[in-house]
Amino acid sequence: MKRAHIKKQRKRRTLMKRLLLLSLSFGVAGLVMYGALLIYIHSAGPPSLEVPNATVFLDRNGDPIGDRHSGERRYWASLDDMSPFLAEAFVAVEDKDFYKHKGFDYSRIAAAVMKDVKSFRKAEGASTITQQYARNLFLTHQKTWTRKVNEAVYARRIETFYDKDTILEGYLNTVYFGHGMYGAEAASKFFFGKEAEDLTLAEATLLAAVPKGPSVYSPVNNPEAAAERQEIILNAMVRDGYVTREQADHALNQRIALKHDQWDEGEKVAPYFLDEVWREAENRLEEAGRNIAEGGWTIRTTLDPFHQKTAEAAAEKWMPDNSLQFGFVTMEPESGQVTSLIGGRDYAASPFNRVTQAERQSGSAMKPVLYAAALEQGFTPLTFLKSEPTVFTFDDGRQEYEPRNVNGKFAERPISLAQALAISDNIFAVKTLEEIGYKPFKDMAARLGITGNFVDAPATALGTTEVTLYEMTGAYNRIASGGRRVVPTTIQSITDASGEIVYQSDEEEKEQREVMDPADAFVLTQMMTGMFDPVFSDYTPATGLSMRASQTRPYAAKSGTTLSDQYLIGFSTTLTAGIWAGFDEGNRLTENSDKMAAKKVWIEFMEDAHAGLPPEPFVQPEGVTGVIVDVETGGLAVEGCGKQRMIYVKERNVPRKLCTDPALRQDRSSDTKDGGPIRLFPFSFFD
Repeated sequence: MKRAHIKKQRKRRTLMKRLLLLSLSFGVAGLVMYGALLIYIHSAGPPSLEVPNATVFLDRNGDPIGDRHSGERRYWASLDDMSPFLAEAFVAVEDKDFYKHKGFDYSRIAAAVMKDVKSFRKAEGASTITQQYARNLFLTHQKTWTRKVNEAVYARRIETFYDKDTILEGYLNTVYFGHGMYGAEAASKFFFGKEAEDLTLAEATLLAAVPKGPSVYSPVNNPEAAAERQEIILNAMVRDGYVTREQADHALNQRIALKHDQWDEGEKVAPYFLDEVWREAENRLEEAGRNIAEGGWTIRTTLDPFHQKTAEAAAEKWMPDNSLQFGFVTMEPESGQVTSLIGGRDYAASPFNRVTQAERQSGSAMKPVLYAAALEQGFTPLTFLKSEPTVFTFDDGRQEYEPRNVNGKFAERPISLAQALAISDNIFAVKTLEEIGYKPFKDMAARLGITGNFVDAPATALGTTEVTLYEMTGAYNRIASGGRRVVPTTIQSITDASGEIVYQSDEEEKEQREVMDPADAFVLTQMMTGMFDPVFSDYTPATGLSMRASQTRPYAAKSGTTLSDQYLIGFSTTLTAGIWAGFDEGNRLTENSDKMAAKKVWIEFMEDAHAGLPPEPFVQPEGVTGVIVDVETGGLAVEGCGKQRMIYVKERNVPRKLCTDPALRQDRSSDTKDGGPIRLFPFSFFD
């Protein structure tokens, strides 16, 4: 018996030694592993906490008009910009010892492990806020031990390099609240229609209830379950001393108005405009050494919501009920800021932007560019050329071109540049191009910002070059600015997620050198008012007479019509507007409603956009003077001359002869000479 007892004791001691050795081995291994983990953490450095944030677009008044995100709608908010109730609610219910531990709550882990072992599955969660944050950043939500180990490593790395408030702020900005909303700011706007900093205790605790199970505890989908979870959170806050029992009971009994029904992701303000903003923002950020893919940008745009709504209303009223498409854009002559933009009739059906992407023939809308070049080459509003059927040869005589006017009629006599522009005479335009040459014309187009491929052919004078409405409207805007190099822009400023201004449009720093003589710009502007003036009507009416009844202030404009395209671009002293109408497939304009749509939309917009503002005349620069002349002869008007109008010319080009001068009238009735145009420059009727 004694020997057996001794043997038993020996076995027990041997077992104890083995257990002690095994425990020591595990302890040493644990210390080694822990040491290795610390070495790894410090060598790996701080993990990146960057997450994709939604970019927010603001109009020129600072009001939100849309956002853009890559699958996760998130608006980053600092901890200081959130209601304190929100942080307290999450800490109380998710991790009451958050400010004490180093990333793990060992007591919760031990309890969770025991329950997991008993159930033979990964059932009980024990994640701290830091661990949840690590999971949101780097891992999936699969319930596996591998994920938990990785989660612990990331959590320890985060705790090593970042303070608690940074961690809590990151967590509150990455947690998922369902309905496509990530982070407290997006969720607050979705559920309550307000920013996270304005949440009440009741709203904050109801919001904190959701992440436990977004599909289960959403107050939209399951208000009863959400209320039960909210009560648990309020009790936890009372337990930890964040609120009193009285405050908790009041919050629990408070009726909360949900505003999710006011959230309409499908409806976006000016979607075509926002696409152009995004494109421009990419370029601006690249110039600043940043990448737009970072997200979280706040982009203050140039959009004027009144102009945008006014344009949409005019288009809704006057565009015919067929497949006719259109593009519309407005910008300011002073700054180049784009105040409205519509790229088509239905963004959902076709996001193709017909303002910035569609290249179409501008027709006679190109003539002001041609005549801007002609003014530099010595033409004046009182330069006369004969309008008659003419065959032009080009390509060293190998090709011929015979342009026609819209109604097939010709003056059969010389007419002035001012009248030719008002009635859009094609013969005058082609003769002008032949007189000044292709190079001055193409040079002027480039200075005005038009990049189309201008071929050396007579038809180029009539707008056969394919251009975008954006470029053409920008060209007119430079004329409206007095000939300055004003660059169209859709952005006022770009701010990154940290609040730093990365780009700011500074009008004073913009390169606004002169691209035209201000005197020429003004003279051209005054000629462009002629399309609304019946005094210029002759064998064909001035092209803007159909809009005259609606006109209450001076506009300078020019229309352009081809078989399949309709343009109208013009400006007041403060606003330039351009419209194109046509068919995407290139079908011809047929019905009268198709051909008149652009003019109706344009004039209604301009009148409504300027409503309540006093009419303003175009500002006359030095070196230009106005004289009343006889439209038919170009001579100074006196009694007996029928068609009289104020014409603005440079001071050196003021006519000296009277409209009754027989020699002047003879010149204006002369036939062509040797089949070519009679070149009657101003000096032919000056002293």
